Amino acid sequence: MISANEDILREIPVLELGAGHALGLIEAERGRADALLGAAQAHYPGFVINFGDRVSRRWLERNGNPYLGDIHAVAEALGIPGLYFLNVNYEWGCTGAVGAAPSGKGNRLIRVLDWPFDGLGANLVAARIAGPAGEWINLTWPGFVGCIQGLAPGRFAAAFNQAPMRRISPVMVLDWTLERARVWRDGGLPPAHLMRRIFETCANYAAAKAALIDTPIATPAIFLLSGPEPGEGCVIERLETQSFVYEQPAAAANHWMSPGLAGRERGEESQIRQAMMAGRQADAGEDLAWLEAPLLNETTRLVMIAEPATGRLTVQGFESHGPATRILRLDAAPGGRRLSA
Repeated sequence: MISANEDILREIPVLELGAGHALGLIEAERGRADALLGAAQAHYPGFVINFGDRVSRRWLERNGNPYLGDIHAVAEALGIPGLYFLNVNYEWGCTGAVGAAPSGKGNRLIRVLDWPFDGLGANLVAARIAGPAGEWINLTWPGFVGCIQGLAPGRFAAAFNQAPMRRISPVMVLDWTLERARVWRDGGLPPAHLMRRIFETCANYAAAKAALIDTPIATPAIFLLSGPEPGEGCVIERLETQSFVYEQPAAAANHWMSPGLAGRERGEESQIRQAMMAGRQADAGEDLAWLEAPLLNETTRLVMIAEPATGRLTVQGFESHGPATRILRLDAAPGGRRLSA
């Protein structure tokens, strides 16, 4: 059971950003952006940020990344090294599930994000964005151009988990180095950029599912997708050009379910987290009382429940000490509002 002193918890801001959300996030929440960059400088040595920034920028430019212009603009606005590196670097464990909503109104996606990076929970924002396919909510951070989890009311909800690291050698550091070299050689979209693309351009669940299955990506990922109609929900395990689909009800963490795929699990207790989420997803309430260890741990930074059919969104930010924000309950449909606790 989660408990915290409500008086010291922050509100998650709901920002109306329209189409220009990359710079709009910086303009609206510059203080949060500065806090996150300060946390990054404390988390990574300066030489890692500087080198990673140069390499990441060259890689994005070489592959003609469609969101490079946004990253350029944000980096210029902030004037601090690190934006290119931080926009393509992921170090998380996650647990999630898709299944029927208890209300009987369509389906829902539940997502727990674990990332050992201070400030992500406290500085979380809900950005309401207008895209070609319709309005959507990106649960994100100022300075981050992609999408890790979000909700497009009436269309779908989606999130992605970090996939296992390929096991190429007996040594994890060597495997990590070889994997980075492979990413440098190959093209494909970063998973967070594919996520943004589906929210911007896919009119419905079927289109989003096809894009997540077929679009070449730069690194393996585990996508979770939930639609508004009965039976619309799946987990998609992705290699760069291969897909393995598990229809709802389904849960995922940071290990492969597909036979024949092997790798080093991300995060801690991946299989235990997945089993626990699978057992709780049908009855998990918006009060988040179901959130217990190991689903909840010192690296948990975000919890989300998203219902595409109703447009209802529940989210809370966490830091290592526990809750960092109040629970946000939002009617995310166009013209929607915060809902009372």
